[in-house]
Amino acid sequence: MATLADVARRAGVSPATASRIINGSPKPVTDALRERVLAAVEELQYVPNAHAQLLARSHRTAIGVIVHDVSDPYFAEITRGLQRVATAHGRLVIICNSYRDPVKELEYVELLRAHQVAAIVLAGSGYHDEEFTKALDGKLRVYESTGGRVAVIGRHEHAGDAVVPDNEMGGYLLASHLYELGHEQIGVIAGPKQLTTTTDRLAGLRRAAREYGRKLPASCVAYADFDRTSGADAAATLLDAEPSLTALAALNDSMAIGALSLLRSRGIAVPERVSVIGFDDMPIARDVTPALTTVRLPLVDMGARAMTLALEEPADRVAPRIEQVGAELVRRDSTGAPA
Repeated sequence: MATLADVARRAGVSPATASRIINGSPKPVTDALRERVLAAVEELQYVPNAHAQLLARSHRTAIGVIVHDVSDPYFAEITRGLQRVATAHGRLVIICNSYRDPVKELEYVELLRAHQVAAIVLAGSGYHDEEFTKALDGKLRVYESTGGRVAVIGRHEHAGDAVVPDNEMGGYLLASHLYELGHEQIGVIAGPKQLTTTTDRLAGLRRAAREYGRKLPASCVAYADFDRTSGADAAATLLDAEPSLTALAALNDSMAIGALSLLRSRGIAVPERVSVIGFDDMPIARDVTPALTTVRLPLVDMGARAMTLALEEPADRVAPRIEQVGAELVRRDSTGAPA
């Protein structure tokens, strides 16, 4: 494997000069020297050291992204949008999975700061944890004071640039659809209690219940983990406790698909006996049987907009840039009028 010294020797320059040219240092060199060094790099198939390039350049190139779990279809779609914009700008994306561990998120912020990333994007939900949110906000402010940029997706306690999906309205649309179909006995499969996303979506359901004169008792809400398995388990818990339920409202599509699986295993027809509705409109939602009625969030666009905020120099450094993202109901085959 060729070394920097080999390149310098082939180009007839000092290793320091070769390093400045290869690593993009702002220090001036003649065009003739640059061409000789780059020709030697090509001829010897030399691979530059990324850390050396970072030290030599006057600007940071990598972007850190903290998600709960990139294997989750929700975060996979958001990451697609993030990477699309980053790639268009020639940026490397470093993805960190926190698995909803607040301590790990704090550690990742420190780690990304140590790697001198140009920006950090928090793509996961905020937490109902005052101690954690205060610590996270403090670390992000320190990072910003060194020239780093921060953008968040969702509702967080950090005053900065944000892409905020209207989760409350999405929950309202979800419940309103079921009430308009005539459902009165609805079971809700919610996400983790500590997440602001869960709170906001539930708030929308409860607003719809009030407006339609219906009740949404605590006994009809089961908390799960935003995944298929826990969605199926929550559906079983709700149906065993309240066999008269005519609809299951899951606060994300993965849990809704778990509910569909549970109903199929019990021989319960959807939507003839029980309607099922999800949230997010992940790609698989249209491919399950029956096709899943859901609330759509433009996940890829949300990721793209967050990365754009992270990369663009704000015109006003005082006022945070907040981009609101609307939700819309997508009617498919998994919901219908109660029998």
